[in-house]
Amino acid sequence: MAVSTVYTTQSLNSTCSISTPAKTHLGSHQKQVVFYRRTIKRGSSSGSCAVKCSAGDSQTVVIGLAADSGCGKSTFMRRLTSVFGGAAEPPKGGNPDSNTLISDMTTVICLDDYHSLDRTGRKEKGVTALDPRANDFDLMYDQVKALKSGVAVDKPIYNHVTGLLDPPELIKPPKILVIEGLHPMFDERVRDLLDFSIYLDISNEVKFAWKIQRDMAERGHSLESIKASIEARKPDFDAYIDPQKKYADAVIEVLPTQLIPGDNEGKVLRVRLIMKEGVKHFSPVYLFDEGSTISWIPCGRKLTCSYPGIKFHYGPDTYFGNEVSILEMDGQFDRLDELIYVESHLSNISTKFYGEVTQQMLKHADFPGSNNGTGLFQTIVGLKIRDLYEQITSSKTAAPLEATKA
Repeated sequence: MAVSTVYTTQSLNSTCSISTPAKTHLGSHQKQVVFYRRTIKRGSSSGSCAVKCSAGDSQTVVIGLAADSGCGKSTFMRRLTSVFGGAAEPPKGGNPDSNTLISDMTTVICLDDYHSLDRTGRKEKGVTALDPRANDFDLMYDQVKALKSGVAVDKPIYNHVTGLLDPPELIKPPKILVIEGLHPMFDERVRDLLDFSIYLDISNEVKFAWKIQRDMAERGHSLESIKASIEARKPDFDAYIDPQKKYADAVIEVLPTQLIPGDNEGKVLRVRLIMKEGVKHFSPVYLFDEGSTISWIPCGRKLTCSYPGIKFHYGPDTYFGNEVSILEMDGQFDRLDELIYVESHLSNISTKFYGEVTQQMLKHADFPGSNNGTGLFQTIVGLKIRDLYEQITSSKTAAPLEATKA
């Protein structure tokens, strides 16, 4: 028969109501738990959020991606899901304004869905979406923990079109769960659930240049309004978002080029991949010789690049007190098919065949950053995450076999 369990948790601030014993599609010995939280949601058609749980046999691998708005999270997610195969699409038959993306092996959850205040509520209280007070970290933790344990949840939806909190959607535990947004590493409980974490660190100069290019050219905003928007977000970004990078296993840092003195247009970029040493199932990428300090200007006959050229650097360093390896690329490619020349000099990139990085880059040549280090390093991190997933799953498979032998 099915087993029903009652939980009362301080983190939920509520009593849990339990479904009656019943046979489920997962079998007759299924534990079913419903966490029930009473909330008042502005503009929502429902005053409650339920998390329907069903135990699974396998544990989901959880990846966290943190960055400010407009810093390339969506592009990174498309590169990552492509590595695992299958197109990432919103849940079929669900809310057309859902932020969730599901592919063959991955589910990407936008952490904006855990906003506790809608757009009007934030305005009334005088807080931004970056402020922890505008987010429900208890629910975020409970649901990520459930999914990691193989348990389905009814996740809320923040509607970016209306600014309201919509009724929840059912999310089933995937093989790989990616939680992306402003705060994946802010709450220690959520942070401890992550198997790997990435931070996209866009310098203020580049972020400002990108926002000008986008908002002035595409949206008709004035320079003054763009500056005001950036300055309004900066205190909360500095207080709550930026400090998360010290916890990340990998940081992709985007800076102005050093190849053009005084350049601040943000078109030519210097990108650094900062990789923490000693992370389980993760070996940092290196150039030529692991642990050495290398500066490399590729041969112009083998890699076409117009002014100002391309320069690579690799070496050990420290980052917030942690030992790291840093791979840097300054400049941009003219021909992606020649990237194989660079790829052949990189090691620990976790490819399954010669030229896989180049193949992935060519496959998404129209993605932003495909001609510079942002696209290259996002692709490499995607391959490293695939390798991490395979190591984790193989170790879980091996553990019962070892126990049997013992």
